[in-house]
Amino acid sequence: MIPVVLASENSAATQKWLNVIRQHFPDLDAHVFDPQAPNAHAEVRAAIVWKPPAALFSRYRALDLVFNMGAGVDAILRQPDIPQTARIIRLEDAGLANPMTEYVVHYLSRITRNFGVYEQHKKNRLWQGAEQTPVQNCTVGVMGLGVIGARIAQALSALDYPVQGWSRSPKALPGIKSFHGQAQFASFLASSQFLINVLPLTDQTRDILNRDSLGQLPEGAVLMNIGRGEHLVESDLISMLDKGHLSQAILDVARQEPLPADHPFWTHPAITLTPHISGPTNHYLAIKQIRDKLHDALQGKPVSGEVTPDSGY
Repeated sequence: MIPVVLASENSAATQKWLNVIRQHFPDLDAHVFDPQAPNAHAEVRAAIVWKPPAALFSRYRALDLVFNMGAGVDAILRQPDIPQTARIIRLEDAGLANPMTEYVVHYLSRITRNFGVYEQHKKNRLWQGAEQTPVQNCTVGVMGLGVIGARIAQALSALDYPVQGWSRSPKALPGIKSFHGQAQFASFLASSQFLINVLPLTDQTRDILNRDSLGQLPEGAVLMNIGRGEHLVESDLISMLDKGHLSQAILDVARQEPLPADHPFWTHPAITLTPHISGPTNHYLAIKQIRDKLHDALQGKPVSGEVTPDSGY
């Protein structure tokens, strides 16, 4: 059996992971990190984490394989005591891509098909169609073309949306017009009527959705942020909505979660909010992927999804 420590800011989450491991993966000898317990597992090499407490890395100095229960690893990279030799390995999909694609399609079709109008029509007992926008007239820009961003882009292309993507380095996807690097960012923004952000959070992408970048979108553009709340300068978004440069924003993430009760996002008429639910993790698929990668790593085999700390993903 392979000893593994589980650690998260949410004790209910680690208990779910433990239950899945006990039910499906008996080759893993898993226990939940307890900062109050004696340091009896100091030599454990592998951890499964999500926003782990800092004490984990100060207590478990032998950790050299840290598996993240998600694609974004910014919370791990901020830890001051993580061993420099530790390999950080992120999820590459594990069931995230399909529900995130469903989320995007739902909100895009709600806008292009004008479904919101029918809620008011029902109240007024009005049996009447509303104007629709042909998808061929709606260029969608996807920021971030990793596993999830690529899946979203290709699914929208299959629905006949004109789709373009932007990434740090060149990417080639069938049917997707690709932009890359800072030199092509302005051109990408200028033609993105719907902007969908699925970038990882790094020092380079923090605050990337700001007054300058949002101002380069076409008049009346729509922003959908399903990446990280720290990508967005929130006051700049409100300004762009209030002046009418952006028509709507769909936000699944915020800089502070849960969103404070007095936050202006709650009452802004052009903002749709969801509580970080666009891509719920399938715990069985996630832990199966982690278990398989752990076996490969311990046997010296290549492991996909390994993070380069300098790049942030």
